[in-house]
Amino acid sequence: MTEFTTTKDVLDFPGGTPKPSSGLNIVTILTIVGSIIGLISAVWSFISAKKTYETMKTSMESGKSADAPGWAKDMMTPEMLEMSRKAMENRMPLLIVGLLGSALCLYGALEMRKLKKQGYLLWLIGEIIPLIGTMLFLGAASLSGFGLIGIVFPVIFIILYTVYRKELIY
Repeated sequence: MTEFTTTKDVLDFPGGTPKPSSGLNIVTILTIVGSIIGLISAVWSFISAKKTYETMKTSMESGKSADAPGWAKDMMTPEMLEMSRKAMENRMPLLIVGLLGSALCLYGALEMRKLKKQGYLLWLIGEIIPLIGTMLFLGAASLSGFGLIGIVFPVIFIILYTVYRKELIY
């Protein structure tokens, strides 16, 4: 049976520098892609917040939302309009929270690819900050409906990274 050591010297690993497992490799690649999308999304939400609110308000006032498909009608509620208004008013803090969270997730994933334990903590903070920021600035309603995706994916990735955390040796 192979005995694992806790030493951090590259010479102690057969074949030189250790590499992440295929599972950790895949999860970090998905995180890198998701973080880049998150960075772009944060900037786009900042830029388009006012137009999104005005378009939704106009659609609801004019009655055009009655002609929309069922799933779109479900999104045209007074609660969603209020949430859109809050997003417009708080677009700068939401931009900061989104950029900070995505950047921490990206950096944490890159560190975990180097098998560094600190990457897990940085990534975890990057996952949690946007959830707290969104609830703080938009309210708990932001995490219902389609907003549940904002909880489901982080929970799945927290479970996956926690499983692969044992591979982080530095």
